[in-house]
Amino acid sequence: MQTVNDILEQKGRDVAVVERGVTVVEAARIMQQRSVGAVLVMNGDTIQGIFTERDLLNRVVAAGRDVNKTRVSEVMTSSIATCRRSTPIEECQSCMAQLNLRHLPVVEDGKLLGMISLRDVLAWRMNACEHAVEQFSEYIYGRI
Repeated sequence: MQTVNDILEQKGRDVAVVERGVTVVEAARIMQQRSVGAVLVMNGDTIQGIFTERDLLNRVVAAGRDVNKTRVSEVMTSSIATCRRSTPIEECQSCMAQLNLRHLPVVEDGKLLGMISLRDVLAWRMNACEHAVEQFSEYIYGRI
């Protein structure tokens, strides 16, 4: 069974984070520089929420808020789902689909260990399918 840890081992454990008091424009710049769709909002070592591209669009731009004055703590998603390193990848994919999520922080014993995205999950699943097809083809046709 493939787990979240398998994804983290491949992609790494680096997570884009910001403190609660940063402005939306600062968070957006970090997201742009890091080429990510979300940053975790932290208070020290504690996850306070997540600020995503959706939050930026729906809670800031569409609401007409000033990106230079609005703090991420005012517009972040506070209630977030998390997973563990041992969580099966299929379970993460199901959770993400049911809850309409694109990012899952990986947390154990209150400590942030990484974050996976829906893109990570789908790439991992596609890779696994391609590998299975190759093995099946070798079984049927032999090595070419």
